[in-house]
Amino acid sequence: QVPLVESGGGSVQAGGSLRLSCSASGRIYSSSVMAWFRQAPGKEREFVALRRWSRDSTLYADSVKGRFTISRDSASNTVFLQMNALKVEDTAVYYCARGSHYATDVSSYNFWGQGTQVTVAS
Repeated sequence: QVPLVESGGGSVQAGGSLRLSCSASGRIYSSSVMAWFRQAPGKEREFVALRRWSRDSTLYADSVKGRFTISRDSASNTVFLQMNALKVEDTAVYYCARGSHYATDVSSYNFWGQGTQVTVAS
């Protein structure tokens, strides 16, 4: 297994920015896909963004396109989610996940972090 540990969550005013980090221990294979999901209270976990580990290929949910950016640092085995122009509706627990398919469904990802809370106040 490749444990994933998220950090960087917190509280911010609407319009502000946060950067989440996801640190992975062990080797991440070049074929891996790293993704961010989020889950708001009373709602299902939803896809936010993904990228292939070894290629600059990314995909975003429509709700975050143009505001969020997913990136990675291969030297530190870390994936980032830069979140700008945050909205109240972005409030959720954010999860990092690793899988092997370029997919947006929760079931395609085998490994998950513990989640980090993001709260956006109006």
